[in-house]
Amino acid sequence: MYKIFLKPLFFLLPAEQAHHFAISLLEWIIKIPGGEWLLKKLFCSEGTSHCKEVFGLKFKNVVGLAAGFDKDAKHIHSLSLLGFGFIEIGTVTPLPQPGNDSPRLFRLPEDEALINRMGFNNQGVDLVAARLKTTDRKDVLIGGNIGKNKNTPLEKAIDDYETCFLKLFDHVDYFVVNVSSPNTPELRSLHDKEPLSKLLTRLQELNHQHDVPKPILVKIAPDLTYSQLDDIIQIVIATELAGIVAINTSVGRRGLTTPLHLVEQYGAGGLSGKPIATRATEVVKYIHSKSAGKFAIIGIGGIHSPEDAIEKINAGADLVQIYTGLIYEGPGLVSRINQLIKKEKY
Repeated sequence: MYKIFLKPLFFLLPAEQAHHFAISLLEWIIKIPGGEWLLKKLFCSEGTSHCKEVFGLKFKNVVGLAAGFDKDAKHIHSLSLLGFGFIEIGTVTPLPQPGNDSPRLFRLPEDEALINRMGFNNQGVDLVAARLKTTDRKDVLIGGNIGKNKNTPLEKAIDDYETCFLKLFDHVDYFVVNVSSPNTPELRSLHDKEPLSKLLTRLQELNHQHDVPKPILVKIAPDLTYSQLDDIIQIVIATELAGIVAINTSVGRRGLTTPLHLVEQYGAGGLSGKPIATRATEVVKYIHSKSAGKFAIIGIGGIHSPEDAIEKINAGADLVQIYTGLIYEGPGLVSRINQLIKKEKY
C-alpha cells in the first residue's frame, strides 16, 4: 500500500515537507477511533517480537529508528506503533538551533538515497528533557543522541556534551555521542585520537558518578581510514564504552546513478541510503573483527530490505537502525525485518 498510494504522494512534496506531513499523518491516524489498534495489528504482531539483551538492556526486537527522524522526541508513542524496538532521538544540543538554511534535504530516487545538511536543528536539551519526562514510552527503549551547538568553539565542545548528558540522563536508556555529522563545522575533528579520548573519558567519569551508569556509544563516520578506526576501537575499549554506532552519513559521492550535475546542485551534505550500504557493512565487519566482539555494534547504512539487515548482523552488528530505507520502503520494512530475523533465529 505504501509504494502504491503514499510514497507517490510524499514524493510530490519537497523532502523535508514530506517528512513533516508523514509524521502528521501518523499522529492523525492514532487519534481516530481504532487507529492505534490498526497500527499495532499491522506492525506489532507477535511475529515481530524476538527479545535480545544488548549492553545490559532488553530490546523487544533489534530494529531501531535512527537519530534524525524524531529530533525533539515529539513522536515516541506514535513511532513505537510501527514496531520499532528502540527509537533514538536527537541529535540534541544544549541550546535550541534552527539548523542550516532550507532546502537542506534532498532525494536521489535513482539511487534510493538522501542527501541532508540539516545541521542539528532541534529545540534544545531543556525542552527535549521536559518532553521525555512525560512521554508514554511503554516497551520501546529510547536512545539520546547528543552533540554540540554550531557556535560552540571546538575547545569547548566537551561542555556541550556534558550538558546534554546530564540533563538527559534520567530520561533515556542509552546515549550516542555524535562526532560524525558532516553538517556541523569541525565536528568530525573530534574523531581524532586525543579529543575523542578526552571527550569519552569525561562522559564516562560523569556516568560512573551515578548508581546505575547508562550505556554510552559513539557514532562514527563512514569516511574514516582503517588506521582511524583502529584508534577509535582502542579508545572505546580503554574507556569501556558500550559500543559503536556504524555508520553516519558520507561526504563521498562515488558510484551514484544520479547524474553528477544533479547531485552537485544539492551541494554539501551527508549521503545516506543504498549507496553507502557496502561501506557500512565493511565498517561493521572490520570493527567486530578487530575488537574481538568486546563491545556492541549498532549497524546502520543502506538497510532497505530484511536481507540487508541480516547482512549487517552477519557482519557483527548486535542491533540495526533504519532511516532512509523507511522513506523508500515504508513502515512495513520494520516488521518484515523482524519477521525474517525471528524466522532465521538470529
